[in-house]
Formats: sequence, C-alpha cells, structure tokens
Amino acid sequence: MADIRVLIVEDDPFIAMDLETAVADQLGDEAELIVVESVAKARQAASGRLSCALLDIDVVDGKTFEVADTLQRIGIPFVFVSGSAPQEVPKPLRQVRFLRKPFSTREIAAFVMAAIGGLPSESIA
Repeated sequence: MADIRVLIVEDDPFIAMDLETAVADQLGDEAELIVVESVAKARQAASGRLSCALLDIDVVDGKTFEVADTLQRIGIPFVFVSGSAPQEVPKPLRQVRFLRKPFSTREIAAFVMAAIGGLPSESIA
C-alpha cells in the first residue's frame, strides 16, 4: 500500500484537516495525502498518479467539475464532498458518489478503502 496517493481538494482548512485525518486514520503512513485548495492546483495534481480523490465542488478559483471530468475519463475513483446541492453537478457527472457536508468520517474512510481495493463497494453507505 506504500504507493497510495489520495487527492483532497478543499478550500476550508478545517474541513481539509478533517478529511485528511479521516483518511490518515484509515491508512496511516501508507498513503501520500495531497491536499490542495484550488482548481488550478487540483488540475496539476490530477495529472499525476492518484489512487482516488475527494473533491469539494466550490473552491477558491471555481468549481472542480473539469477536474472531476478528467479523473472520470482516466478511471480514477473520486467522490464529491460538498455543501452544494447534488443537482448542481453536470449531468455527465451525476452518477458519481456525492457526500453532503457535514460528512461522517466513516463515509470518507469507506469510500477510500473501496477505491483502493480494501473494501467491497457495497459496504459504502
């Protein structure tokens, strides 16, 4: 598992810390967590190798839909973690899992474990 890379796109530092803690508690030092607060930085991070991603929709320089589209196209599992309404997601991305804020750390951990092959996807509630 030493090559697990998780992208977290969140512009609120407290929520980013909660997401980072939820993933780190599950994976420990076995994962590299890439935490960014903007679409520009997320775009850059998405061009590298990733295991999965947690995307807020509205961040400092726009919406993450372009990043989500790229991740979907290259087959990287991701989830929207947002206070936005699910209806705001463009139709081609509406089948993507959506966790509404406030999220539970159990949901975050279950998504990450399923994405990296640690849990069957049916266990994501």
